[in-house]
Amino acid sequence: MQNKGYPADWLYQLKQRNDIVSIIGRYVHLEKKGGRFWGCCPFHNEKTPSFTVSGDEGFFYCFGCKESGDVISFVMKYESCDFAEAVKILAKNANMEIPEFTGEKEIVEKKHKKERILKLLDATYKHYQENLYLPVAKLAQDYIKTRGFTRQELNDFKMGYSINWTELLDYLKGQGFTYQEMVDAGVAQKKDDHYYDVMAGRLVFPIFNSFNECIGFSARVLGQSDFAKYKNTAETLVFQKGRVVFAINLVKALKQKGGLDKIIIVEGQIDVIAMHRAGFKSTVACMGTALTKENAHELKKLSNNVVLCFDGDSAGVKATLRSIDILKDEGFNVTIVSLPDKHDPDEILKEYGKEYLENLIDNALPITDYLIKYEQSNFNLDKPDERGKFAVQALRHIAKLKSDSEEEPYLDKLRDLTGIPIDVLRRDISKIKGEKVDAKSDKNITDSVLISRENGNIKAIKFILSSLIYNKDFVNKKIDYKKLLPRYSEVIEKAGEHLPITSYFDYFDVESMPILKDCINMNFAEYEENGKRYFDECLWSLVNQELINRQQELTEKYKQCGDSAQRMEIMQELSNVSKSLREKKLEDFYVR
Repeated sequence: MQNKGYPADWLYQLKQRNDIVSIIGRYVHLEKKGGRFWGCCPFHNEKTPSFTVSGDEGFFYCFGCKESGDVISFVMKYESCDFAEAVKILAKNANMEIPEFTGEKEIVEKKHKKERILKLLDATYKHYQENLYLPVAKLAQDYIKTRGFTRQELNDFKMGYSINWTELLDYLKGQGFTYQEMVDAGVAQKKDDHYYDVMAGRLVFPIFNSFNECIGFSARVLGQSDFAKYKNTAETLVFQKGRVVFAINLVKALKQKGGLDKIIIVEGQIDVIAMHRAGFKSTVACMGTALTKENAHELKKLSNNVVLCFDGDSAGVKATLRSIDILKDEGFNVTIVSLPDKHDPDEILKEYGKEYLENLIDNALPITDYLIKYEQSNFNLDKPDERGKFAVQALRHIAKLKSDSEEEPYLDKLRDLTGIPIDVLRRDISKIKGEKVDAKSDKNITDSVLISRENGNIKAIKFILSSLIYNKDFVNKKIDYKKLLPRYSEVIEKAGEHLPITSYFDYFDVESMPILKDCINMNFAEYEENGKRYFDECLWSLVNQELINRQQELTEKYKQCGDSAQRMEIMQELSNVSKSLREKKLEDFYVR
């Protein structure tokens, strides 16, 4: 059994008390069809539902991306957390006490270390919060006044203050934490045999994950300084910059209350706070302007609609262009706000007011409109040669649209902008599409080859194993399946115990065993009338191949053998194998 660190019977009870349909139904809209529930897969972009959930068997499977598992593995995948964290979430939901974790030493140590880091960070941000209201924090208090932060905002975002290089460390020592734990949590560093608070003298913004756990900090320098304006926690066991979304905990809470229509992405913490103050409560920021695939994956759990509202400078434009493809690949409906030059959302709100920004957001441009506008800014359309170059660049974006009906309005717009006849534009876009097809040709050939590699024997193995796992009546009980399929002897042994399907996820690393994954998700409905006949055909297919392999081995052995007595024995065995092949006998694989 895979060492999950918890008793198998307790894990079984955990899964029984967390109905998989109810749990997944919190994240995915499901509709019942037949004996299963169906919805659009949360793990890849699709419009036609291929994601299925079986309440009776307690597992999910996507026919599109092949993701599968039980309720624990779903939470792991969806929440991007490890096994222990998923167990914690489900145990809380079921009001179950978690037993002591007893996994492998390295896993136990890592889990303990992670728990200590989170506990330390929780104590740290609360201490920073208290510091903010002390007389010694006047510099921070003055900055807060200039920014217009309210007491409610300070509480919502848990802002705090680091007094000096050592005050926090002394406090944490008093709470029972070691210097090494402080370093591991990213709040301290060592220099010349001395440890110091890395956020010293700064206004501190705690960063929370979607579970409302503090995982790190971003801090702003106050007053005139040679130091960088902002400083973030270094990479730790719980803080990876590329996965962090500032204010995701608040937006998740908003969704749970049913008040989330879209997510607005801005560049920094100050902009997020300003946007929330103005009523744009679904605003988040990544750590810097570099939105990552991991960021997009986290945000996709909350909404399909995203508005990019980066700063109106060259860095903001570059960040927008980088983010578009990432968000498209994740399946978002993306619109883009073009802010006035060198303005950020906070400045827009101060200078022009909420209604002005609200109008910009309501009229945010679809991706293609934004890209055409961007390309236009790079050319002088008063010059004929530049109009042609602009048209080519714009057509490359239009060519990515999925239908002619989507293309037509943009071709009309491009004609009006450039004066190029519509038939010329259509001819050019056809050429661009032809280039795309040619570029994909090699991949298409490769894909077809790969698909053909799943031959009859692989299909036979899957059906045989599936039938054993599900204990089908038509299974031939005489066969020694371990002998026939030695690579799958452990699976066959567990199948003989007639375990619940979800138990296979406890005993095996299903994710690394694609054949087993397909077996678990076998749809027997299409074999209702001819299941036995198909099983027998699959069984003989495997036996036949094994006999042929044995025949070839014996033939080669016979050729190389110089002893006459041994040659006679080999010949006799060859004769038996040949007879089994002719008569389609299965006796060679009977249980002895």
